[in-house]
Amino acid sequence: MTGGGRESEGGEEEVRGARRIPGPRGAADDLDLASVPLPPLPPPGGNAPDEAVPEQSQPASASGDAPEADTGDPGPDPGPGLPASEDWPEPVPELEPADGHPHPAAPEPEPAAPAAEAWPDPDPGPEPADGTPEPPAPGPLVSSASVVLPHQVLKALLGAWALSACSAEETAAVEDHLTGCAPCADEALRLRDAVGLLHTDGSLDLDPTLRTRVLDGCFGRRPARIPVPEWAAPYDAETARLDALLRDIGDSEWHAPVRLQWFEEERRVSRRTTVAGVIGHLMAVDGLLSAALGLDDPLDGGKAPLDPTERTETYWSATRRPPTRAVREPWRAQSHELIRTASFAGRNVAETSVSYGAFALPLQDAALDRAFECWVHGGDIADAVDYPYPAPSAAHLHRMIDLAARMLPAALAGRRSAGLAGPAKDLVAAGAPGRSLHLEIEGHGGGDWYIALDSPAAVGAPERAVAQVALDGVEFCRLVAGHISPVEAAAGQEGDREAIRDVLFAAASLSRL
Repeated sequence: MTGGGRESEGGEEEVRGARRIPGPRGAADDLDLASVPLPPLPPPGGNAPDEAVPEQSQPASASGDAPEADTGDPGPDPGPGLPASEDWPEPVPELEPADGHPHPAAPEPEPAAPAAEAWPDPDPGPEPADGTPEPPAPGPLVSSASVVLPHQVLKALLGAWALSACSAEETAAVEDHLTGCAPCADEALRLRDAVGLLHTDGSLDLDPTLRTRVLDGCFGRRPARIPVPEWAAPYDAETARLDALLRDIGDSEWHAPVRLQWFEEERRVSRRTTVAGVIGHLMAVDGLLSAALGLDDPLDGGKAPLDPTERTETYWSATRRPPTRAVREPWRAQSHELIRTASFAGRNVAETSVSYGAFALPLQDAALDRAFECWVHGGDIADAVDYPYPAPSAAHLHRMIDLAARMLPAALAGRRSAGLAGPAKDLVAAGAPGRSLHLEIEGHGGGDWYIALDSPAAVGAPERAVAQVALDGVEFCRLVAGHISPVEAAAGQEGDREAIRDVLFAAASLSRL
């Protein structure tokens, strides 16, 4: 054979040894089509006789020089639709160019498989000035189908979605999923509401009525087997509210000064103490109810006095050092024990007499009196530490006002005996309607009461009313607590001026330490 024949054999061997194109990948979603270059066509003529077939992974440069062939590594994945390496056609015999130098002929590809129709014909592009054609640019790739995320992945993205931390694609996928998955939609709403709490500008102070509302909700679903008696509910609520206030204050605030005020005869008196001292005062007087129920008296029952003022002075003098926040636990334990014992004792315990020294009250009225004092002194503490402290609920406040109205005839008779009130004008038999004052309480916890003026045994009646006083509910309680004087009480008055004065001063005389 001639030299041209040997060169042809060598060229044929180079074609046979060139890197072959591997077969198509199996799954379309495992293929990154953007990283797969299209195989360029072999350049026409002008190559050296012994030049190898250009490497399939690199296009020819603009100058026309073909890169060296790499016969060792497999070529890139051509993608779906291209023939596998074993289907590559045998090279055709070399062609003689016009210059007489043989060169390998370009393989003639077989007809493309049906999947190859997805690849558009490459654009040949403009030819450079030297005549060497520019390798064709790869055509647009066929985009793969959108990936559908599984349920567990979308559920895990709900937290990021609620925080607006998902990408646009993830957000669209999550929101499409929420339209068809009710459990995930409910969870997404809860997470979005929780995110709103992270950016709240409101106060972090707890609502004083939170405990009562939570208990009401719990009891509404499952009533207590041994419910708290209705007459003990105001005491239970007020001790809980005061305890919530005490939990929120710091150690130093337990020594904040508090001034307790009340009326004695015709003048206002006061006593200076601390927040811890006020709680000790409440615990000492609550000991009267503990003794009536057979519980331990914190002041050594049997030897301590019965008068509330004397009991308080005894407790304060027995304390070797100023009381601190350590007094809160025994006070709260005592109030819990009182409520628990009253709940288990049944209905008959409500009429048990509780002695206050100069007078006595049935246990149900004594518990209401202790609830009133707990609210009043809770307000004193709140003023000292600058803490919000609203009035009791309307139902409980109404009962406190009712107790004060029922005690007014006896207080008025006591002041008359001491020469501090006008004489009786129309004595009647016990139980008969007598001269009365119409006490009209407006607003929170309001109502109408008729106070007998001449005898505590008489019955107040609308037809015997000789005067009328109108007061706000909280204002009337402040008068009864001795926090404002009868002259300062903003009252609407009509009728017998002497009767009005006597009743207002009798209301202030109900106050004590």
